[in-house]
Amino acid sequence: MLTRRNFAARFGLAAATARLLPEMAYAQRAAINGSDLPKDMVWLNANENPAGPPPVSLAAMQQALPTSGRYHYQEFREIYATIAKSEDLSSNQIVTGCGSSEVLHTSVDAFTSSTRPLISVSPAYEGPIELARALGRPVILTKLREDYTADVRMLAEEADKAHGGLIYVCNPNNPTSAITTAKEIDWLVANLPANTTLLVDEAYLHFGESPDLKTALPYVRQGKDVIVTRTFSKIYGMAGLRVGFAAARPDIIERLTPLRMNVISIVSARAVVAALGDRENIVRERRASLGHTRRELCAWLREHNVKFIEPQANFIMIDVGRNAREFINTMPRMGVAPGRPFPPLDNLLRVTIGTDPEMAKFRDVFWKVYKT
Repeated sequence: MLTRRNFAARFGLAAATARLLPEMAYAQRAAINGSDLPKDMVWLNANENPAGPPPVSLAAMQQALPTSGRYHYQEFREIYATIAKSEDLSSNQIVTGCGSSEVLHTSVDAFTSSTRPLISVSPAYEGPIELARALGRPVILTKLREDYTADVRMLAEEADKAHGGLIYVCNPNNPTSAITTAKEIDWLVANLPANTTLLVDEAYLHFGESPDLKTALPYVRQGKDVIVTRTFSKIYGMAGLRVGFAAARPDIIERLTPLRMNVISIVSARAVVAALGDRENIVRERRASLGHTRRELCAWLREHNVKFIEPQANFIMIDVGRNAREFINTMPRMGVAPGRPFPPLDNLLRVTIGTDPEMAKFRDVFWKVYKT
């Protein structure tokens, strides 16, 4: 197992720094400056779930805290088995990590090299892309199509030209909130070039309502060259608890496991196990609640003739008609923090879906800036 003592020596200082870079470095990269920000700030910049951890998880954590002075290593075999079983997988088909960020990073560590590039779209979640660059691995970025979706044929073509690599698809994509359809994922898996692995990031999958959006986990069960990553940060509202996992066939998991940092927090693990015990209700209720709030925002934008990318995640990209940095710089001083810039989509503003009162405040502040 990789430890803190040998991590930096094994991967080098630059690589270690990249792997340990927290998600906050991405999520808080908006131009929010100054110490005089409103105390009742509405934070819509990090794709967090305002519902927070489910009540069953809060109760489980409260019970776990008094015993958190111990590592609890002996419990993790059963904990991992519970996580795996929740997706109809066996324990040797998953590896856990600090959110999905860690398992995304270990996938890049293991399946890119000086001759095997990371291949993705732009823009996409930056973590895997920036890590590959920090490791000195080649990175190939393809353009989104006019509807802001990934061109899977172009991704496969680039992998073929490179004689292999790691194709990264975030589905739904961050920051666009657009999906890669099940039909397109089917095509990509069926046409993966030799020496190519597909990495599908499904952090936001549970928020999608499109019938064309499906998980890639069946390909894991079929033993394909596919890695699927999941997180408990989003639909389960456990962003600060940092639990995620990668699913793949056993020989792939064997390559990822030595690269993980350690076991996850026992407090977080107990929260996850408790949530999985009521998984169907939690996911159904939260998807419905988020979907209702999201539809209300979309309806309001249509009424005001404001364009946006049709969202399938817990955030939306709004076309503000001019450089979005104006909104990013101005709105926080008015009590609402939107997402960071995502070049080259300079006129698009990413906004996390918050509570109904939070979105009411967002609409008020957004419209004041939009009309100036």
